[in-house]
Amino acid sequence: MPPPTSPSLSPSSSNDPLAPDAKLTPAMRQYARFKQKHPDCVLIFRMGDFYEMFYDDAVRASKALGLTLTQRTEGVPMAGVPYHQKETYLRRMLAAGFRVAVCEQIQDPAEAKGVVARAVTQVLTPGTLVDDDLVTPDAVRTLAAGFLDRDRAALAIVDAGSGAFHLAESDARGVGDLLARFGVGELLLPDADDPAIASVESAAQASGVSLTRRPAWQFRAAEACEALREQFGVASLGAFGLREDEPAARAAGAVVRYLRETQTPMSEDDRRQWGALPATLAHLRPPRRDDPAGRCVLDAVSLRSLEIERTMRDGQSDGSLVGLFAGACRSAMGRRALRDWLCMPLADADAIGARHAAVTGLVDDRRLAGELGPVLEDSADLPRIAGRLALGRATPRDVVALGRTLERVPALLDLIEPVAGLRAVHDALAPLRAGLGALGGSITTRCVDAPPAHLREGGLFRDGVDDELDECRTLQRDAGAWLSAYQARLASELDLPSLKVGYNRVFGYYIELPAAQARRAPEQLIRKQTLKNAERYITPELGEFERKVTTAEARSLAREQQMFAALCAQCAAQLDEVQRAGDALATLDALLAFADRAHARGWVRPEIVADAERCVLEITQGRHPVLEASLADRFVPNDLSLGSVGDSAGTLALITGPNMAGKSTFIRQVALVTLLAQAGSFVPAERARLSVADRICTRVGADDALHRGQSTFMVEMTETASILHHATDRSLVILDEIGRGTSTLDGLSLAWAIAEHVATIGARSLFATHYHELTELAERLPGRVTNLHVAVREWTGRSGESEVVFLHRILPGRTDKSYGIHVARLAGLPDGVVRRAREVLEALEREHAGAARAASAAPPALRSNAGASQRDQLSLFTEYVPHPALARLREVKLEALSPLQAFDLLRELRAEAEPGV
Repeated sequence: MPPPTSPSLSPSSSNDPLAPDAKLTPAMRQYARFKQKHPDCVLIFRMGDFYEMFYDDAVRASKALGLTLTQRTEGVPMAGVPYHQKETYLRRMLAAGFRVAVCEQIQDPAEAKGVVARAVTQVLTPGTLVDDDLVTPDAVRTLAAGFLDRDRAALAIVDAGSGAFHLAESDARGVGDLLARFGVGELLLPDADDPAIASVESAAQASGVSLTRRPAWQFRAAEACEALREQFGVASLGAFGLREDEPAARAAGAVVRYLRETQTPMSEDDRRQWGALPATLAHLRPPRRDDPAGRCVLDAVSLRSLEIERTMRDGQSDGSLVGLFAGACRSAMGRRALRDWLCMPLADADAIGARHAAVTGLVDDRRLAGELGPVLEDSADLPRIAGRLALGRATPRDVVALGRTLERVPALLDLIEPVAGLRAVHDALAPLRAGLGALGGSITTRCVDAPPAHLREGGLFRDGVDDELDECRTLQRDAGAWLSAYQARLASELDLPSLKVGYNRVFGYYIELPAAQARRAPEQLIRKQTLKNAERYITPELGEFERKVTTAEARSLAREQQMFAALCAQCAAQLDEVQRAGDALATLDALLAFADRAHARGWVRPEIVADAERCVLEITQGRHPVLEASLADRFVPNDLSLGSVGDSAGTLALITGPNMAGKSTFIRQVALVTLLAQAGSFVPAERARLSVADRICTRVGADDALHRGQSTFMVEMTETASILHHATDRSLVILDEIGRGTSTLDGLSLAWAIAEHVATIGARSLFATHYHELTELAERLPGRVTNLHVAVREWTGRSGESEVVFLHRILPGRTDKSYGIHVARLAGLPDGVVRRAREVLEALEREHAGAARAASAAPPALRSNAGASQRDQLSLFTEYVPHPALARLREVKLEALSPLQAFDLLRELRAEAEPGV
């Protein structure tokens, strides 16, 4: 619990560092200058062994982090954290929603004359984290800038760590889907009063994306294009396929300006003056337009419903589709690549086939897979290291890991060369073989195998690689040996056998002679001190040695820093090659993960139907990829056939059956099998044959959006509306229990109309429902709709009650029972409630049977149900729900009533039973 804030620690206006009349110390004037440049950030200010915060920053941080709030100057609150715990507290501050500016001491305090030179070296925001200490290496957390032009939205999306730069467009309603697919953590929007921007802002907030408003001028065409031309050194944006007046260019320019402010806030003059590593955005790749035609679209709802990245229950990666493959990937860059493949599957049959061929090669050749695994496992995260090299934040461990990885590239190429399916990866790496192999060899030859985490104490470079460094180290390690040799040489040359060379902290190094021999001291010995029985001397040679020894550590460290800067510059000169190698290794890692899972689980290569007269989806003995991993042999596989040419099964499957029987699992597994196939993976089935889907649309589960004032039913209808607007005859549509959030008749009517519409579109669709009336659609729309049901075994138990077992088998045909009461009993409802429910159900069934007989000559079931009034619906309950009128009637003594009293009572009872009459 943070300590309470004392009123005396609240900053007064007179102590506001930005106030014109503020009386500040030199250090606080520095602080005020940096705070003025970064007013929206918490500024952590290095002072000795602590990072200090002042004024409102200190008050806010102390509450969020539980820090002690104190003061040195009256009315100036302050709070601090130890410098060696900076990363720990930065993580906590970022998790609490703070933006943080880090102000470092860029000058050695021992050399400072007056206030120590400082500079803001980093600005940390949710979308710009690049250090492994602050963001999980395999996490995808990008930065995006958005610009709206009428009802179209353009996003420029950048991974600040790896430099990947994408441009994507959609209608304003699809912004949330783009944010989810690209893993956006922070969205930049123009600071303008525009209803369209407000709607995008609302979508971002609903997705949990941090919002940052930026000056509107940064989104103007002229300023945005200027930023892009400067960054990439081009005269025109035509090389990137961009027009200078289009929304995508405006968003891209705005995101580049923001990256400059946050990633390279320290001026180049300061960097040169104080010896800091150069920092640029050299790792930022040219913007690449995302091609929607080549991708299968998954919206944010589908990503959540299918649990692609995290589970719906606890929001964790374990139990998700990405989590299933995470353990099979050997590197962080491979895990990020695989996540992108699963969130953005392919929609091009040739590209899908190329990935399947690569996976086939690795499944068939397990010896090769076994040799590739350890190589990839030891590979460094090349894209992120390239980013840190460009930004001047690379560590000794980064550079050594880079060297070890690059040194293996030639051997890796030799391994994969014979595999036809890996030809694309081989061809991407082959041109880099000589250059990267030489760079890797240079690094590993010069650097130690176990490098330090930082260069504060040196120890990165091997002995023998630099004469100056070797001399300094020799002086540090072997000063005693040199002094012994020097003493022996002087004693012999001067014929002074009692001569000694010594050292103390006050005098330094000295030559000492006893008084008897001091009379014979030659002129080259310069007297420095007289003792009672001895004289002490110095020589120019010993003085020079002392200077070298006392400065050896500092000179050694300075020399290593110079060598490290040169090595980083050498690596940065090949930044593009390093990034391309990282892409190839990440691809190879993701393919190997697909192959390992396929081999371990017995998955099969799906057949992709490129040119079919009708979209097909045929799965034999299909399984849920995640659940089969946990249930093993207990999982029940199932078949599905939709849209086959010459098949009357149709494109819409209506699935009926009880809860807990596996309807939702079945429809999800069909979507996941399709997704895996189009991502390039093998699939959990005995056989799979499918046409390429342009979208996978799902409406599964119950949810609300209270923060937007939307009920569960409103969310359900909104998401269903989006599906109906976007689904085509090439889409896969998954619908689960549509219409359950409202009254029975309203829900049934909506479900019927939605099913009819989807069937008319021709999209391959699975519709799980408890509305058994919908099964009549198979007769009304033959060739478009088919009925499936979940098999149940039912029998009478010893107690005389009905018992059921859910077989989890999907079979052709319909069912007219939901077994909800059985499920309720299994869930542990009290026996009395279960018995009463059975009584009510029996009464309802009798009522329904009577109504069906009465309406036998009427139009079909849907029409009669849809035409029933709410009062008709409520009348079903009069048979089994006790009514006050019935209780009064039981108490009446008819023999005591006169005819007039009986008539009056009958009228009262009727009014009580039917208030509207």
